[in-house]
Amino acid sequence: MATAQDWIEGARLRTLAAGASPVIAGTGIALWTGSGSFGRFLLATVVALALQIGSNYSNDYSDGIRGTDDNRTGPPRLTGGGKASPATVKRVAFGFYGIAAVAGLALVALCGQWWLLLPGALAVLAAWFYTGGSRPYGYMGLGEVFVFVFFGLMAGAGTVYTQALAVSWQGWWMAASVGLIACAVLMANNIRDIPTDIRAGKMTLAARLGDTKARLAYDALALLPVLGALAYAPAIGWMVLAYLPALALTLRNIAIVEGLTGSQGQNLPQAATPRLAGARREKAAGKALVAVLRDTGFAELLYALATFLGFALA
Repeated sequence: MATAQDWIEGARLRTLAAGASPVIAGTGIALWTGSGSFGRFLLATVVALALQIGSNYSNDYSDGIRGTDDNRTGPPRLTGGGKASPATVKRVAFGFYGIAAVAGLALVALCGQWWLLLPGALAVLAAWFYTGGSRPYGYMGLGEVFVFVFFGLMAGAGTVYTQALAVSWQGWWMAASVGLIACAVLMANNIRDIPTDIRAGKMTLAARLGDTKARLAYDALALLPVLGALAYAPAIGWMVLAYLPALALTLRNIAIVEGLTGSQGQNLPQAATPRLAGARREKAAGKALVAVLRDTGFAELLYALATFLGFALA
């Protein structure tokens, strides 16, 4: 029987930044326009986090019944690890989708934009069919596309819109930026799983690109949005410096992914011994990428907090 800790692990807390970040950043831009709403921020946060957790549990269920998780390099899953019955995991997943639907309905009622029910329903369907159904799009290398759309454009611009009823170019730029970083989180996860995913027939974008190109894709997805924050300078002035922590963490993550640091993430001296020089060239793989996945999520959160502070205080 699964313990409480097993269920917490199944929620994959390290991925929740991808849900919260666009809401935090979007609220900062809404405040900048003079239209911020704490109540709508809370509801949007519930929607985003419930969708993220529901998606994590449904992925656990779908990958588990397909046998994709039978030989994981990461933590064992609820379904694939035999800790909980597939039916129970599926019910919990749909329970979180229900929470997201109720909070979303309340958010739509508050802002009065009932047409938003359609993209909201599409978000739930996208969360389920990532690995669910007979033809999951996550198995076809389209996961990053949907993450960009739903955890970037829709969540970020949608947060701004439900509070301000309009989205400036800064809002769209932010939404695209957090969407790309969320794709980097997924890419880090899928680079780790390339060998087992290929054996299971799960051809993610990372599996299709291959290890070397997938790492380069991660580098671009993680770094370009943070560098792109310079575009906010005319609006927020010197507060653009608030993005430096996100930049520093992103560069550290890239160094680990590309093997430019030692096994503990520390830079090696120039006069390294042959053994240490080999460690310098060793790229993070398997379980070592779990920390990169987590820290990419932290970098996204740092980006979101910098956006919130920069625009809220501008």
